Amino acid sequence: MSIERIDFRFPGLPGVRCVFTARGGGRSDGPWASSNLSLEGGDDEAAVRANREELRDELGLRVWQELRQVHGQDVHMDLEDDFLEGPQLEGDGLCTTRPGHALVMKTADCQALLMADRSGRHVAALHCGWRGNAVNFPAAGVGAFCGRYGIPPADVLVVRGPSLGPGNSQFVNFETEWGPDFTPWFDPETRCMDLWTLTRDQLTAAGVEPCNIFSLDICTASSPQFFSYRRDRI
Repeated sequence: MSIERIDFRFPGLPGVRCVFTARGGGRSDGPWASSNLSLEGGDDEAAVRANREELRDELGLRVWQELRQVHGQDVHMDLEDDFLEGPQLEGDGLCTTRPGHALVMKTADCQALLMADRSGRHVAALHCGWRGNAVNFPAAGVGAFCGRYGIPPADVLVVRGPSLGPGNSQFVNFETEWGPDFTPWFDPETRCMDLWTLTRDQLTAAGVEPCNIFSLDICTASSPQFFSYRRDRI
């Protein structure tokens, strides 16, 4: 059964493909049903490997690259290894210039930020949870991407995938987890952070043009078609 997904293309960049998978299709059972792609969450490894191989074949990927995501700011550049059998390196960002290399970010409420430059020759992917926003990883990721390839931030295009929406991103410990610098994105009545707007503002502050920022405004916590840690606690 084909793995459900949303395809996105940057305007004017037919050679750059962005894919956001949903949880339909695949072979996982129980709380991981059914297209879980992570080998690190307790799912049956045979089912996960079958899901990964199916997606690779459906998309025609030559190399599968992923990381053991740790909510940090490390960005790995131009890796050649194939990590279909599981991640070997820690980090939360990948960049490449190699055609056919898939930069895979695993999320279940966190934001996947996929980036390309106007030429379409350079691409990057970031995993940004709320801890990433708290240390401004969107801006740091743009800086690392641009620094590696000599790209002006104004030439960067970014798309944010389905993630935790403003109505479900409650932080009862806002004062200790965020602090006063983040008050503009915090609603004291609901105790919710608008992570979508925060990410957009962090990207624009890093020099990305607002017209080059795209988003799939689907809240994973309120959409059962997607995995959500906040909803399911797995």
